[in-house]
Amino acid sequence: MFLHISQKISPPSPYIVEKGAFDSGGPVLKRMFQDEEISISVMRLVDIIPGGSGDDGGDDGINQLFLHVDISKPGQQESLHFLCGLYPDALGIHSVSLRPKAQSSGSLVIPTKYSGPVFEDVDEKVRDALHGYIEERGINESLFPFLQAWLYVKDHRNLMRWFKTVGTFVNETNQESLHA
Repeated sequence: MFLHISQKISPPSPYIVEKGAFDSGGPVLKRMFQDEEISISVMRLVDIIPGGSGDDGGDDGINQLFLHVDISKPGQQESLHFLCGLYPDALGIHSVSLRPKAQSSGSLVIPTKYSGPVFEDVDEKVRDALHGYIEERGINESLFPFLQAWLYVKDHRNLMRWFKTVGTFVNETNQESLHA
């Protein structure tokens, strides 16, 4: 069932799925916009704030996604980093900062200098301009169906890997007991 979902839903064009994304915590989607490289990582909000929603509606928290959006330009030492909440019908920016360009490892770089004001405290015109900036680059609620399906598939793959690992461990333990 889960693999069928991933075959039906493709990332919105011109995004491509980052090779190895299922097996890493790094970027899921990448694209170029003019001379900018854009990479998007995704997590379920429930993985960041366990029990944060308070209700158990059976959706496993995948109706609220958390995006790390990294926009870099050639020759620049830093990239623009957006932390966003993504929902089926909206995208909200939580913070914007300049950070050293991430290395190819896909891990997040923790800022060591001032990372900007609290986004809610920024002037409304500036907030609107930043929303327009990422919207122009295709970072909006249209990403939700693909990223939601991608997380379902990733969770399923992780569950199957866990069952296999636990099953192998149990079987090896039973085999050793029989031969002892």
